[in-house]
Order: sequence, then structure tokens, then C-alpha cells
Amino acid sequence: MALLRKINRVLLVLLVLMVCLLLHSTFLRASTRPRLSDRWKSLGNAAHVSAVRESEADSVVPIIVCASEERMGASMATINSVKSNTDANVFFYIVTLRDAVKMTRQYIEKSKLKGIKYKIVEFNPMVLKGKVKPDSSRPDLLHPLNFVRYYLPLLDINHKRVIYLDDDVIVQANIGELFSTKLKPGHAAAFATDCDLPSTHEMVRSIGMQTTYMGFLDYRKKTVRDLGIHPRDCSFNPGVFVADVDEWKKQKITKQLEKWMEENFRQNIYSSAMAGGVATPPMLIVFHDKYTTLDPMWHVRHLGWSPDARYSENYLQEARLLHWNGPFKPWSYPAVHLELWEKWYIPDPSGKFSLERPESDS
Repeated sequence: MALLRKINRVLLVLLVLMVCLLLHSTFLRASTRPRLSDRWKSLGNAAHVSAVRESEADSVVPIIVCASEERMGASMATINSVKSNTDANVFFYIVTLRDAVKMTRQYIEKSKLKGIKYKIVEFNPMVLKGKVKPDSSRPDLLHPLNFVRYYLPLLDINHKRVIYLDDDVIVQANIGELFSTKLKPGHAAAFATDCDLPSTHEMVRSIGMQTTYMGFLDYRKKTVRDLGIHPRDCSFNPGVFVADVDEWKKQKITKQLEKWMEENFRQNIYSSAMAGGVATPPMLIVFHDKYTTLDPMWHVRHLGWSPDARYSENYLQEARLLHWNGPFKPWSYPAVHLELWEKWYIPDPSGKFSLERPESDS
């Protein structure tokens, strides 16, 4: 009988121990299971990270620069000047032709530009077939990359707003200021008007530079007259501009530009012998009275129109962006204000691109 009582006590103790173990295990599972509040907290953090990433994307200043093999050093000087004068989060889309992709990458990776954020975009010149007529007066203006500015939505870029810069440009200030230009509703781009700076008027007169539509379009042609654009309306320069890519798509700007290229191919309504070459007139037609005006100090130009006509040094130091538009480029000779361009020049690691200077003349 005593033995039976002992067995019962042992069994009771074992039963109690098993119950305790079960309760402990249940409690442990409950304490380690994610609570509803923890799940919301986790989602909240993810949303915050996503918002931060979107904010970072919005803060990027995307810049499109073309880089031809013949003028690679010019493009790299432009990029260097932008990078060196800004604290903005800049991303470069460097557009080139297939044959120059390798040279472009080597120029960057083997020079002080190695740390820039960039993407090389290959441009297909076949999109210009039947749209550009051969012209011997200034063949450099017929280079396929001269028309990249027409095709912004077709480029492999992922931004709603971009800055386009010609390769004969030097930036002397924070590019973020230019990027923050507020475009008027319904405007796809902002350009600098050719009538903006009184300081440039004397130079314009001295070199015979055209600043009106009459200098770009052939008003003897009925097609031009039918546009209803007054020949003395002020022109603008499309070598530097801020673009709203969504608005560009919405208005089918590329199609409109191509239409006027094809029209010129058929009846020659403009030519590169005129003031701005063949890339400017379609822009002037399509954007007539439909563009926002840039701060004029963000596009001080005509530096390449004469080997002699110069701006005052004080004026050039105040300029935020300099443009050597015209035939006298600062990497060639003769040209003016060479020192302002050459301070940003980076020698080509491959040695293919070199400066033309008097001592190197043969």
C-alpha cells in the first residue's frame, strides 16, 4: 500500500512537471511571435526608406553631354567644370556613337573623372536618315550627335527633367541653380534668348552674329512665311537648356522637329551657312513663343564667333556658364579666352585628343 502511494506521488510530480513545461513552451512561442504593432513598425521603416530613396532620386541633377571621338577632350572639360563647381548630386548621361564608346569610358576611368556618376548612352545615327542634307560649308554641324537634343525621350534616361549642354560649354557655378529653373506651365524647355544681355550687344554687332529668326530661316520660301513668325522676332540658342521630358513627350516635340528636318530636306528652308547651322532652325520653329527664358548669366555665349572679339574679364568672371558657340573653339587655335576653358581641360590618357596651339603648328 505504501509502495502504491509512493508511485502515485512520483506520477503526480511528473504530471506537474509536464504541465509546467507545456506552459513555458507556450509562453516562449507567444513572446517571440511578431506582434501586430511590430509589423506596422517594420512597414513604416520600409516606407521611410522608400521615401528617402525617392527623395534622393528627385535630388539628382541629370546632365546630357554628347561626346564625339573628334571632340572628346571638349566633352570631358565640360564634365570636369560641372563636377568641380557644384555640390549637387550630379549624374552624367554621356551620349556617343558606337565607335567612341571605348574611348569615352577610358577617358573617364583613367583620369580625375573616375569618381563621377555616369552612364554612356549609344546614339543610333540611322534615325536621321532622310532628314539631314549634306552641306560642305560647316560639315561639323552635320555630325549626328548634333541632333541628340531632338531625341531626349528616346534616350535611355530615367528622369523627368534634364539639363542639356553642348560640348563647347564651361560651367563656372553650381549647376543645381540652373536645374532649379521654374518652367512655365505648358513649356517643355527653357532657353536663353538672343536678345537678353545688353553686355553682349556690342560683340554681336561687331561679329555680325544674327539674333533674329531672319538669320536662321529663308523667308523667301512660302513654307517659312506661312509660319507667321516675324523675321525680326528674337531667336534663342539651343546649346544649353533645361527640359521637362514628360511635357516634351506630351507635345510630341521630337515628331515636330523631325517634320521640319524632313521639310528642309525637301526644299531647303535653312542651311548651315546661316547663323546657327542645321540643328537650330527646327528648334526655333517648334519652340517659338513656347519656352521659358533662362537667367542670361547661365548662358553667356558667342565666345567662338571671332578669334579677336573679347568680353571684359569682370563680366566673364560673373558669368555662370560660358559657351564657345561658333567656329573658333577653345581647344583649337586661334580662339579667345582660352585660359577660362583650358583650366578645366583634362589630357586624354590615350593621347588621341590633343590641343591645337601655336607652338604645335607644323
